[in-house]
Amino acid sequence: MRSKCSFANSISVAALLLLLSATSLFAQGGRGPMSGGGIMSPPVNQRPVGLEFVGIEQHLNAEVPGNFQFKDELGNPVKLADYFGHGRPVILNLGYYQCPMLCSELLQGLVGSMKTLTFDLGKDFDVLTVSFDPRETTEMAAEKKRDMMKRYGRPNSDQGWHFLTGKADQIEALTKAVGFQFQFDPKTEQYAHAAAIVMLTPDRHVSGYFYGVEFSPKDLRLGLVQASQNQIGNIGDQVLLYCYHYDPRTGKYGAVISNILKLAALGTMLILGTFMFVMFRGDRRAARAEFRRVT
Repeated sequence: MRSKCSFANSISVAALLLLLSATSLFAQGGRGPMSGGGIMSPPVNQRPVGLEFVGIEQHLNAEVPGNFQFKDELGNPVKLADYFGHGRPVILNLGYYQCPMLCSELLQGLVGSMKTLTFDLGKDFDVLTVSFDPRETTEMAAEKKRDMMKRYGRPNSDQGWHFLTGKADQIEALTKAVGFQFQFDPKTEQYAHAAAIVMLTPDRHVSGYFYGVEFSPKDLRLGLVQASQNQIGNIGDQVLLYCYHYDPRTGKYGAVISNILKLAALGTMLILGTFMFVMFRGDRRAARAEFRRVT
């Protein structure tokens, strides 16, 4: 009788835990990225004067041509394809090195998020920073690289972050391929542009866009795992990608409540199965002990 009561109590506790977990998840889902109205760029005819050609036009799953030609921070001629085909995802960062504020803030935010990851730059993923200002030089690119590598601080990672410059036609082709729109203001001699990074797969397909100048380490990690086509990460990342899906409207990963509840239900079944196994095993031991005592 005592064993049955104990088993019933265990079922009650497990059910209560499942209920509390589900309630918490639904509460989080109501506030999560999936519920937002999105931050994608408005249509051109709805943008402010002077910003008509500034924004992000998402080209998810589009293949970025590899024949675009640039120069790296050492002045060497390179093609975009040189940085792909190694099984690593690539973060594409478009900006310009003499940007007075926004580009530097984005780079610092990216470095801050990258430092929290267990993934190593140059080993698990690469970063391409490409200037969309054709007037900028390889010396500017080299100076920016030195600054960013010092901030990142991990040894043997300089081969994983590349700073490129290029001609106007190649810049235009690359920015159009990924939907990055910017506009030059001749009065201030500065560019108006969006703040975002683009996730690219090892075979040069657009996997996702993350907006802003600061990036959630969780989103960045999941974005890299998904862009890598499961070549990096662990089983925990796969579980998270089952429970969290990329939302193009917000550029974030939002909880998929139905999948989370499926995992919670499976976990509950495993817990109850374990309780039943332990209970019946204990009853058999008690019965054998009672039989030996009587005989």
